[in-house]
Amino acid sequence: MKPGPRNSITDVPGIAVGNAEDEKVRTGVTVILPDAPAVAAIDVRGGGTGTRDIALLDPAATVERVDAIVLSGGSAFGLDAAGGVMSWLAARGRGFVVGDAVVPIVPSAILFDLSNGGDKSAFAQESGEDLPYRELGRRAARGAGVEFLLGNAGAGLGATAGPLKGGLGSASFMLENGACIGALAAVNAAGSAVMPGSDRFWAWPFEQGDEFGGKGAPAGLPDTLDHDFSNPRMKKPGANTTLAVVATDLTLTKAQAQRVAIMAQDGLARALRPVHTPLDGDIVFALSTGRRALADPIAEIAQLGTVAADCLARAVARGVYVAQSLGDMRAYRDIYG
Repeated sequence: MKPGPRNSITDVPGIAVGNAEDEKVRTGVTVILPDAPAVAAIDVRGGGTGTRDIALLDPAATVERVDAIVLSGGSAFGLDAAGGVMSWLAARGRGFVVGDAVVPIVPSAILFDLSNGGDKSAFAQESGEDLPYRELGRRAARGAGVEFLLGNAGAGLGATAGPLKGGLGSASFMLENGACIGALAAVNAAGSAVMPGSDRFWAWPFEQGDEFGGKGAPAGLPDTLDHDFSNPRMKKPGANTTLAVVATDLTLTKAQAQRVAIMAQDGLARALRPVHTPLDGDIVFALSTGRRALADPIAEIAQLGTVAADCLARAVARGVYVAQSLGDMRAYRDIYG
């Protein structure tokens, strides 16, 4: 298997991504936009999540498909971004038809970036009109395409990853049967993406080429595998999250997509330590654009979930590697070169 031509989730046919940022506030929004309603599911592992409309992703729920997925900064304030995406979709007649009404289905999840030094004065005002998220959602949807920026982009703008600047990362694999699996991650984790006392990413075994530095295997295991729990970020409940989306053009049911999302969570465990803590809101969405049929559902879902986990681990490392320093948040490349 090799990465797709863009090494991005948009290598999956039918998937576009849009980013929008507010540099003053140091926050942003990322929209994953299928060109037609897509089957979707979710797996939630973090202990401090912030979400909107995720109950409908349960395989037992009535709605089968979604019109977009939104990842946003801003903590719970950022859930407003989905409203902006909904208005953009509704103006184009896209959504779940209920009688004469069309209701866009836009599940969303948020990460905490309220302590990154940006201008957060609007968050304390009684009127929410000055908060940027609805407009950021519209801008991200409007600008969605197959090319998009990584690192300090979209929901990754104000993110941190343990002691390093976090960011938006993506990666893909082309499967032997011609199908594609892609992953996208907004990395704002409590845990670290690099080994203690080292410049090597935990995800180094999965790297393709030099997508996150090409430094290869570490000389040996770190002297200690203990994480530094004195990191101030580890003491802020609800202040840390990695939001992820994996997508494929294989045709999946909601139950099959949920299994892929469950397996893909292992990618976060391969790339971050610690992960899925009480302080994190870690979530993985899975999308299927349904362009290719499954020949062997059991074997192919097993392969798809395994590769999705590897792909997501790469996306996490890329998000941290590509990120740039912002304020007092120092980037990997500024520290390690």
